[in-house]
Amino acid sequence: MRVHLAEHPLIAHKLTVLRDERTDSPTFRLLTEELVTLLAYEATRDIATEPKEVATPVATTTGTRLKRPRPIVVPILRAGLGMLEGMRRLVPTAEIGFLGLKRDEETLEAVTYANRLPDDLSGRQCFVLDPMLATGHTLVASIEYLLERGARDVTCITLLCAPEGLRHLEDTVGKRGNVRVVTAAIDDRLNDKAYIVPGLGDAGDRLYGVVD
Repeated sequence: MRVHLAEHPLIAHKLTVLRDERTDSPTFRLLTEELVTLLAYEATRDIATEPKEVATPVATTTGTRLKRPRPIVVPILRAGLGMLEGMRRLVPTAEIGFLGLKRDEETLEAVTYANRLPDDLSGRQCFVLDPMLATGHTLVASIEYLLERGARDVTCITLLCAPEGLRHLEDTVGKRGNVRVVTAAIDDRLNDKAYIVPGLGDAGDRLYGVVD
């Protein structure tokens, strides 16, 4: 498994504003989209392409286009939806699938409650969107779901990671395919409630508000 820590002044600036507890939901959503676009630039460096002949107003030349089958972007509901537009802005032709997973607060295991993905993902590059890699259970369940359907190239884009989550990912799915994590920061640790420290709070609540 490869981990890419995207270091850039704009990424650091936007992440700092996201961490601030005073940042309101509209600003949080906007900055999340902008930050994901920057992370997606790094995450798509190895995206599959093929030659494409094109006629310019002056001459014919050979350029590049995304290879088929098209890549698929998989936001993890609900917080991953806040990252989708930032990814779509960079790769508008990608297909979109959805996975609904939530963390059981007692066992910390991920429970799947919804999915909208092709049965066969053979040959597809998959980009998973989830703001936080904390314990790693949600991303492990997501990656295993994709691998079981034939995917062998999975890139996870996160705003923050905890070292414990990265270790869990490496131990469980790190050698089962071409798995990569692209993130804006690797934080210090998890607290006793499995929240990332210093973190930025609950990403879903900060994106959309608290839903009772």
